[in-house]
Amino acid sequence: MWAGLALALLAAAPAARAQDPSPVDGGGNNVVTSHPVPPKRPPAQDITIEGMGSFGHYRIFAGGEDGKMYTGGIEYGRNSWGPFLHARNYYVAEILPIMRLNEAAHTDIWGDRLGPGRRILYGAGFSPIGIRLVWGNHALRPFFSAKAGLVVWDHKFISNEGSYIQFSLRESAGLFVKMNDRYDLRLGLIGDFHQSNGFMVDVNPGLDVANYEAGLVYHLGGGRAGQVR
Repeated sequence: MWAGLALALLAAAPAARAQDPSPVDGGGNNVVTSHPVPPKRPPAQDITIEGMGSFGHYRIFAGGEDGKMYTGGIEYGRNSWGPFLHARNYYVAEILPIMRLNEAAHTDIWGDRLGPGRRILYGAGFSPIGIRLVWGNHALRPFFSAKAGLVVWDHKFISNEGSYIQFSLRESAGLFVKMNDRYDLRLGLIGDFHQSNGFMVDVNPGLDVANYEAGLVYHLGGGRAGQVR
């Protein structure tokens, strides 16, 4: 009998040690407390159908002039990183299957106009490297984005001595406007679209255009853009 009782006590001891003692209140009574762990929310993600148009150009980092560019495409955004500058920090990537450039038909090797006439170029772009910062939790939320990638045109870009392939760098600043729990309107109020070939060939005319943009944003889940946690 005593051997059986000793075995029972030894079997119960590990279970007793595995249980934390309950807190005791002032009256000597045990107090049961629980701290449920909140479920981890998935990262915020969105898809944007977007369009862009240019309203001017400048010659600081590129030599091309008088180009008018329009684009249409899709952008994917994911809140992949922690807050930065008090904003939510998103990774973004962009595909531009629609690109149209109205440029001078006759230029020198650096993109300076040599005579009258225009020509239309069509292209497509892909920007796999990008960042978006969104501030605030209100119906209007400022944002800044920057994206880098490649563009391919059906004719040599800006100059007949240039290239078909261009490196691109695109920046934009504006506002997200809340429409409902799933949709936002993204308004890019001012932006820059730079393209140049990085001297893949002997000359690198390049082009910088100032632009505006607009997009319809659909939130896939995990919270809307701009909620800083």
